[in-house]
Amino acid sequence: MVKIRLKRLGYKKNPTYRIVVINDVQKREGRPICELGHYNPKTKEMQLDKATALEWISKGAKPSETVQYLINNCDDEGKLIYKQKTEKKLSKKALAKLEAEKEAKAQAAAAAAEAEAETPAAEEAAPAEASAE
Repeated sequence: MVKIRLKRLGYKKNPTYRIVVINDVQKREGRPICELGHYNPKTKEMQLDKATALEWISKGAKPSETVQYLINNCDDEGKLIYKQKTEKKLSKKALAKLEAEKEAKAQAAAAAAEAEAETPAAEEAAPAEASAE
């Protein structure tokens, strides 16, 4: 079976990968059938021949999970479209404080809605009493 997977290059703690089409019984660094591009996870830099990759998939090659992600998240030129996380991680204390603020706002909104609901009922009752006299 033919697979599209990553071939590790680079030195210790600084990996770079080639995206290759290879027989699944070959070693990770074995001789590939075809090289489709390269990927550097540290700098999020990638160059991929997307058309050829999709052609190999149509022929029956199975992409690995990571390669499938890279193919789905690259543009037509083969550059990775990297979306940085906009949400910051907060400490436990900050999360607790945020939750407390949300609960306080919810309680204040509920109290305001309750007071608003009582006010029109009192206004309707007052003209009815005045007309009865």
